[in-house]
Amino acid sequence: MAGFHYSFQKIVDLKGSEKTQAEWELSNAIGALVAEEKQLSELNNERSIWEQKLMSCAEQAVPMSELLSIQQYIDHLVTCIASKTQDVLKAQRAVDSCRGQLADRMKDEKVWVKAKEKAFDKFRYALQLKEQNELDEMASVRFMLPTQ
Repeated sequence: MAGFHYSFQKIVDLKGSEKTQAEWELSNAIGALVAEEKQLSELNNERSIWEQKLMSCAEQAVPMSELLSIQQYIDHLVTCIASKTQDVLKAQRAVDSCRGQLADRMKDEKVWVKAKEKAFDKFRYALQLKEQNELDEMASVRFMLPTQ
């Protein structure tokens, strides 16, 4: 009695590997997005701190050069925030792209797994049919034998 052997098993395995790889890529992309969002949040927090410093210095008798220096640093932070916002958007697009690729890979794998299941069902049906024929043959041989 031979066991089930799917002739396209290598393709099923390949599709599974592609799906796993797409999952890893999505995981990496999400990690990069989280890191970019964290950096953006830190920049925003730092800007808030420096804006508060600027306000407190403006209320006190602080040299104008120091106020200008703080304002220039805040302007620099605003530029960094704008750049980091673009990085976050780029990382978000990468995550969306990876999600799309993963969805495609999952569909691909599902198609091949379904084909394998159908082939197995056909194999099992043929095996059951063969066993039933053998049982019928045995029953007919017994029936034909004269009873003594």
